[in-house]
Amino acid sequence: MTIKITPNDKGNPPGKLADAEIHFNDGPFAGLKLIGFAIWERRGGGGGRNVTFPARQYSVNGERRSFALLRPIVDTTAQNTVRDLILEAFQDYEERAAIAS
Repeated sequence: MTIKITPNDKGNPPGKLADAEIHFNDGPFAGLKLIGFAIWERRGGGGGRNVTFPARQYSVNGERRSFALLRPIVDTTAQNTVRDLILEAFQDYEERAAIAS
């Protein structure tokens, strides 16, 4: 798989750095992509970055809620590997962009 980064050049919403997609190169998902990841500056001035995962919004009694589309089966830390890969891909993207400018 490869991770495609699309920077948030407009700066809106504030704190959003980029969108990310996972492109599958082989196996049963070859030729497909999973969209809906976003990279954000961490809130509260603590530095660092966060990745949000694809989610679907729905409404219950007028209240907006969401549920994650990519969820762990058993191991609740399973998402950390994907999160780390996306953050690494974004860091690589930033380094390439700095060299190009």
